Amino acid sequence: MKNTFVALSLLALQSSSVLAENGQEIKKEVQDMSDPLAVYTQAGVGITNKGLNIKVGKSYDPGTPKTMAMNVIEIKGLLGDTLGWNNDNNDNSVDFIRFRNFKVNTTNGRGSQIDFSYNFDQTNIAKKTGDISYSLIQALPKMGWFNFYPLAGVGASFGKDVIEDDGAIDDGFSFNGVYGLVGMYGKMAITDKIWLNYNPFWLTTVAGSDNYKDNAYGTKNSSLLTHEFAINYQINPKLNVRYFANWNEDLNFSDGDHRIEVNYQL
Repeated sequence: MKNTFVALSLLALQSSSVLAENGQEIKKEVQDMSDPLAVYTQAGVGITNKGLNIKVGKSYDPGTPKTMAMNVIEIKGLLGDTLGWNNDNNDNSVDFIRFRNFKVNTTNGRGSQIDFSYNFDQTNIAKKTGDISYSLIQALPKMGWFNFYPLAGVGASFGKDVIEDDGAIDDGFSFNGVYGLVGMYGKMAITDKIWLNYNPFWLTTVAGSDNYKDNAYGTKNSSLLTHEFAINYQINPKLNVRYFANWNEDLNFSDGDHRIEVNYQL
């Protein structure tokens, strides 16, 4: 199953190659990698307390005037038992796969995103879980050192071997429910090469089975406030190194996910 999802995601990424009418690849200008709405072809690798993360993104022409687009595939938690730390549950298999299709209108600073993720680790909802969501993001006018990008969306969850309301296991894949999310990407530019990010998100179940609505984000948690903080250093316009920390209202900072990531714009 893991190999199937990897193959399908890489196939989707490969299909987004940027071609002009004459069949030649469209060359993009170097983009500002500190901008959450920036669209560019990229590759990245991160070392985390849960293993190795790999990210590859490909920009493409969506065929709409004043619009840029890209597909991004991320594979997380690889070699967790060998390279990870501070987590006794790490193993060497892939933990998580994420695929995003992102588009942005360059005239009004509005972006849209289709986000698909699949978690190979068991939760209190199912043996394996997946989510697909659609969200809108809007760039607000810059305020001194700060940029803000509010976001809102809606998503649907599914699972393999889902736990039903009576405790029975529903073999195979089935629908869990629907959720909503609101949040914000925040950026503070300290210098041209150093910036900070703080990205809070609130998720809440909207509809679905009772077990899903009541326990989607932990036992008796129908909603969750998550936090992401990042310190970023731009080595050159195409290369940066970033430290990320992810935690939430039920998981303190020290027990959260921590990673150091290097990204290169191709």
